[in-house]
Amino acid sequence: MSSSAPRRLAVLRSHLRPDDPAAPTEERDPRPAAPAVSTSTCAGGDGDGGGEGCVFCRIIRGDAPAYKIYEDDVCLCILDSHPLAPGHSLIIPKCHYPSLEATPPPVVAAMCSKVPFLSNAIMKATECDSFNLVVNNGAAAGQVIFHTHFHIIPRRSGDKLWPTESFRRCSIEPNETSGLVSCIKEQLCSTLESSKAEAASLPKES
Repeated sequence: MSSSAPRRLAVLRSHLRPDDPAAPTEERDPRPAAPAVSTSTCAGGDGDGGGEGCVFCRIIRGDAPAYKIYEDDVCLCILDSHPLAPGHSLIIPKCHYPSLEATPPPVVAAMCSKVPFLSNAIMKATECDSFNLVVNNGAAAGQVIFHTHFHIIPRRSGDKLWPTESFRRCSIEPNETSGLVSCIKEQLCSTLESSKAEAASLPKES
């Protein structure tokens, strides 16, 4: 793991649990706090290839180096330059989309369809039998490069990568949950109705 990997892990931990005692503080680490990966300055989300500031777009164009392990017409898989574990890899769409919700469903489906194939190869190569599939979508979720991507992170028993794995979960509260379920269903119905209206407005093929 590179020297910047522990700081990156701490950043991810802080999003999972802001009061994580394992996160570095100025007292523990006097070095200036700096993200391991710079925030991307990608422009636009229309699949046009992104801005000059997008490191993933530069990699896809061949303008920046990367360890490529798989490539097809839709997506690319590379090793993370600051891995949380050996074999930590990223699945990246070749067109630029800044977030998961901005990524067309067929592109997401193509990326997801490669997960079993790629994760199996990565686990065998790293002699692991488990992995995390992670999507950091949005700044509050820890996304620092605003070009959609999936993380495949090989796991070993006892590696203690996520401190949250030892936390005891609280039981769901029926009174609070019923309102949340209703709200989510309303949002889903609204989205489906909008999709149907858009489809109905499209010109039909003769």
